[in-house]
Amino acid sequence: MKMNYFVVGTNDMQASRAFYDALFAQSGLQTMAASERMTYWLGEDFAFATAIPFDGQPATTGNGTMVGFCVGAADAVKRLHALAIDLGGTCEGAPHQRGPKFSAYVRDLDGNKLCFSD
Repeated sequence: MKMNYFVVGTNDMQASRAFYDALFAQSGLQTMAASERMTYWLGEDFAFATAIPFDGQPATTGNGTMVGFCVGAADAVKRLHALAIDLGGTCEGAPHQRGPKFSAYVRDLDGNKLCFSD
């Protein structure tokens, strides 16, 4: 079994799409707006999406929920962490060695927690 896709909630699709378009600009992911309430970034064997919740209630962060992205190298971890902060995200853990992985943590514009690791 492998992960197929991951969706995080947003309360502002335009801002969320701008944040992730810029964050993923050098990743090779393709953007696809499935509808006005959902945008996908498609990789070779996975998808990441932001969505306005189906139930019409405000999007909130899940306590303990995190999306991890393997970005291949420590330099990429540093670059994406800095870029996410420049795009308005907040730092949840500066880039550094944590056990066997070099990683960094940020929250996106809606407070969703992301991890970048080598």
